[in-house]
Amino acid sequence: MLLNWTVMILYNYFSAMFVGPGYVPLGWTPEKSQDCMYLQYCKVCQSYKAPRSHHCRKCNRCVMKMDHHCPWINNCCGYQNHASFTLFLLLAPLGCIHASFIFVMTMYTQLYNRISFGWSSVKIDMSAAKRDPRPIIPFGLSAFAASLFALGLALGTTIAVGMLFIIQMKVILTNKTSIESWIEEKAKDRIQYYQTGETFIFPYDMGSKWKNFKQVFTWSGIPEGDGLDWPVRDGCHQYTLTIEQLKQKADKRVRSVRYRAVEDYSGVCCPVTKGVKTFFTTPCTEEPRIALSKGDLILATRGLKHWMYGEKILDSAADGGIRERGWFPRKCVEKCQYDSETDQPVDGEKKNR
Repeated sequence: MLLNWTVMILYNYFSAMFVGPGYVPLGWTPEKSQDCMYLQYCKVCQSYKAPRSHHCRKCNRCVMKMDHHCPWINNCCGYQNHASFTLFLLLAPLGCIHASFIFVMTMYTQLYNRISFGWSSVKIDMSAAKRDPRPIIPFGLSAFAASLFALGLALGTTIAVGMLFIIQMKVILTNKTSIESWIEEKAKDRIQYYQTGETFIFPYDMGSKWKNFKQVFTWSGIPEGDGLDWPVRDGCHQYTLTIEQLKQKADKRVRSVRYRAVEDYSGVCCPVTKGVKTFFTTPCTEEPRIALSKGDLILATRGLKHWMYGEKILDSAADGGIRERGWFPRKCVEKCQYDSETDQPVDGEKKNR
């Protein structure tokens, strides 16, 4: 049984790693040229981003139905390998639970055979078993320590990977990805902030958990569709989500606040010279840090108490300029006289846009 777990775990693990998520073809454009206005353009891939696709900085490609970039498989989880990755997250905890049961029963039986009960004390002799039958495999102190350590690893893996499996199944049963769940939350925030009265409906939810499940898991192992066109629910069309993304991108420009660097920052993950609080509150994320020089301009879009995330303007062009995104310490910058990327708008003007 343990060999079966091992084979199935490794098969799905390497399938997720080597099959990959599937990439949008370089230079891709929609069949109808007028549909380009509903899509974002990727300057790196020199192509439009197909619905549900996103550009991965690690893979340096636009990934079809991207969920996230996983460092454990050194690849993205997306359209083609979402099922394999999720099965790996299911089988690994099941195999670890089986192994934990074996470790617990082994340690229990071996310790039971080595316990001596006296009138005033209980002694454990790990040198040899006090009762017959003697174990086929010698079980000494080192074997006990190794079994205890392996049990801890198995239980830790069960909890950590099992939580990831639950998260993945939640998004699969709604036919979303982790990124799309975030986009949906930002859509609600945008509508509430501007009080537009519109209602955002996620277009790819088929209305049934079973139908959503079959979008990822199939008997052939090949997911439905081609990764570029997707079935949508009634009342939506192929570009409902991409239009919302364009609205959020425009909203991000409006809400961004311009800062100027007043201190140099090398771009290290945990800067020692920027204060103890900055050092210990560094963002726990794979997102990069950006180096700053005194006088640099940064458009901040979000932040924590001691850190901020934004885009450093490297070119003077406001719209087509080259920008470098990442985190930077809040104490290294100060707010400019105007508070947005454009001219200074008042709060009422922002809400009316």
